[in-house]
Amino acid sequence: MKALAIHGKEDIRWEDREAPSPGEGEVRLRVNYVGICGSDLHYYFHGANGEYTIREPLTPGHELSGVVDLDPSGRLAPGTPVTVHPARYGVEVPGLENHPHLRPGGDYFGSAAANPHRQGGASELLIVEDHMVRVLPASLPLERAALAEPLAVAIHAVSLAGDITGKRVLVIGAGPIGLLVVAAALHAGAAVVGASDVREEPLDRATSLGATEVSLVGRDTIENESYDVVFECSGVGVALTQAVRAARRVGTIVQVGMLPNADIGVNLAPMLAKELTIRGAFRFSTEIDDAVALLAESDALDSVISHVLPASDAVQAFELARDSSASAKVLLSL
Repeated sequence: MKALAIHGKEDIRWEDREAPSPGEGEVRLRVNYVGICGSDLHYYFHGANGEYTIREPLTPGHELSGVVDLDPSGRLAPGTPVTVHPARYGVEVPGLENHPHLRPGGDYFGSAAANPHRQGGASELLIVEDHMVRVLPASLPLERAALAEPLAVAIHAVSLAGDITGKRVLVIGAGPIGLLVVAAALHAGAAVVGASDVREEPLDRATSLGATEVSLVGRDTIENESYDVVFECSGVGVALTQAVRAARRVGTIVQVGMLPNADIGVNLAPMLAKELTIRGAFRFSTEIDDAVALLAESDALDSVISHVLPASDAVQAFELARDSSASAKVLLSL
């Protein structure tokens, strides 16, 4: 079998590996599609994602779909279409009973946070624990199902803002996650969803998903106190400053984009007089089930997938994925 492995900065290889065998409580999958995420881009282009540095070859990928290849328990027949919840949770902690994704000590597919690293899904054959498997409805194609993990992130972020029915919502950063937040916010009942980005192409994609107010950074002005809820999806400090300005009094800001692990300049002064709530959003808990159901309802989110390239063309795929003018979500086919 073949698998991708990032050996360091701009060093990714399509390597031969021995086919793995599932043990008790495990299932072997034949992976069809893997999405390229922002963390994957950091690992490839920088050799690190925030404070997590690659110390051994790392197979990327936590957004995936495929079919069952072998289930020793006999519960899942070969060919059953599936996606995967990519998290293993840490030990239970008092106060986090309803937030298992926040427990310390857990891990995630395609992450260098632990050593040895937690290998990811960009592999022709993949072993997963059986509780991670989510069987797909017959109406959900495997290609679209690769959006389940990032859509779960978006649904979780929207849920953190509370009831947004009838509210005005702004999404800053119209990359793949921002686009899915636009869709999730509309699905949750937002009356108006606006989008802001530094490039016109992502804004066009946001408009196609239902955003009705778009702002190009450097050209358009977002009025102060013009939105009830702001989702910051770019991970850029100055965008958080913009979020604080754009939010109305007693409004809510959800920080979805991964901010750099460094001291950065952010002006939070207006949050005091406005009594704003700023919440962080980290991955998700059970929302992948909601994401699968939403994706099965219609093909409305197919446009988020802009390109599908063979995993053997990973270098080209990663270059494409980091160019937001040219691409939205880029999938690898295995």
